[in-house]
Amino acid sequence: MEPSSGSRAAGPAVTPVAAVLPAGGSGERLGGATPKQFCAVQGRPLVSYTVRAMERISWISNIIVVVSPENIETMKSITEKYGHRRVTIVRGGITRHRSIFNGLKVFAENEFSNHLLQKPEVVIIHDAVRPFVEEDILSKVVMAAKEHGAAGAIRPLVSTVIASAADGCLDHSLERAKYRASEMPQAFLFDIIYEAYQQCTDYDLDYGTECLHLALKYCKTNAKLVEGTADLWKVTYKRDLYAAESIIKDNLSQQVCVITDVKQAIAQVGFLLHESLKSQIKVEAISTSLSKNDSHLQNIFSRQCYNFVCVNDRKYVLQESQQLVDMLEKSNIPLLYPVVLISVHLDISFSIGMEELTTIKKFAREVKKKNILVYALLIQYK
Repeated sequence: MEPSSGSRAAGPAVTPVAAVLPAGGSGERLGGATPKQFCAVQGRPLVSYTVRAMERISWISNIIVVVSPENIETMKSITEKYGHRRVTIVRGGITRHRSIFNGLKVFAENEFSNHLLQKPEVVIIHDAVRPFVEEDILSKVVMAAKEHGAAGAIRPLVSTVIASAADGCLDHSLERAKYRASEMPQAFLFDIIYEAYQQCTDYDLDYGTECLHLALKYCKTNAKLVEGTADLWKVTYKRDLYAAESIIKDNLSQQVCVITDVKQAIAQVGFLLHESLKSQIKVEAISTSLSKNDSHLQNIFSRQCYNFVCVNDRKYVLQESQQLVDMLEKSNIPLLYPVVLISVHLDISFSIGMEELTTIKKFAREVKKKNILVYALLIQYK
């Protein structure tokens, strides 16, 4: 599901953690010229959603995105356009395992980076085309990896697995209840998974797909299996892109940002709104001056929040709403999905005039052309 606003968890006992995102696939099963990780979903490349899911989490120090050589410049432009931080882009190999190995090398060898990054205690490996990963499952696999050396998310098998004989007839089937589907994310003590990759054969690197198996085969590390959630699925086929877009749209409508002035009375209204809404939708309340370039607010824009409640004094009328619209237009948020802005004005003078109402209506008509829907609410009180 779409990440909640910001990471508030302390993290896995402040263990140094990094993430490696293999993003070098060609997208053959998806069809089309664009690899699936770079396909646009709601105007934004799929890989950007996955990077953002990792960036939300404060205890992940470095995010390594491994892409094929021909897509390095594309990934650099995505990183710049969407303001991704803590990201290092690495040249991938010809197979998945070789790409992951290259991603790990930035912590141990100078071959793939101008300088070594701080070696983490635990490294997460997660597919760039699984954008709906939540902090909870990431924390669980990291904690399990600290204890067991390796850990990975699993899900129940949906279909029974069968084996065919040489003549194309059924040979045998597996008892579905005894088996699980290996999913992402996976996590490892860095020294274990790096040693496994150093020791594995060219055959493993060229034909293998399971990182947990390498840790078991070469380091005798028996991974802890962690039950994952249904939203860990991987975008593989074109229909998956439509499903991902539907999930993102649904979640965009389930989150709101309440923005108030720093004045105590106004901020208190924002707090009360937060408390009344938080059981129904994802809500974040911030007190800031919209005349300043607030980094917290810019971070909210980068997460593509599409619903805002702006609470201000009656005397400002639409000043702050206009400033918010200006900031939205300057941000990288693709306005393919309507932005809803509810402008709440607190008034103790009971003196709003027809001219001001006309101004509000005119402003709403103008920004509607930009796919921004403005609603104004005047609250008069003593």
